[in-house]
Amino acid sequence: MVSGGIKGRQLAGSITTAEALPAVVTAVGARVPVLVDGGIRTGEDVLRALALGAAAVLVGRPVARALRTGGAEGVRVALDTLRAELELAMALGGVPDLAAATTLDLRHATETPRG
Repeated sequence: MVSGGIKGRQLAGSITTAEALPAVVTAVGARVPVLVDGGIRTGEDVLRALALGAAAVLVGRPVARALRTGGAEGVRVALDTLRAELELAMALGGVPDLAAATTLDLRHATETPRG
């Protein structure tokens, strides 16, 4: 399964959102759009979730945190940052638009450089 990315609160030993997502998408097929909620902190997490088959990604926690710490301006900055991170991840992954996110090869995108 995919390691890294889409981190969230979980029980010790349980699988991550990223590991569960492909099976959920397969199980529901086209009958239900799958929305990912939880563990999304960066634009790279958003791209990974879309590449794994999510129809949409919810970002309530980062927005709530930004609202609490910076008000409306904090939310604007948080969303601008998330968008910039997503655009950079798309460029680095060779993904021209969000519809093409499923073409991202996560086997290479999630590898940690060794040095």
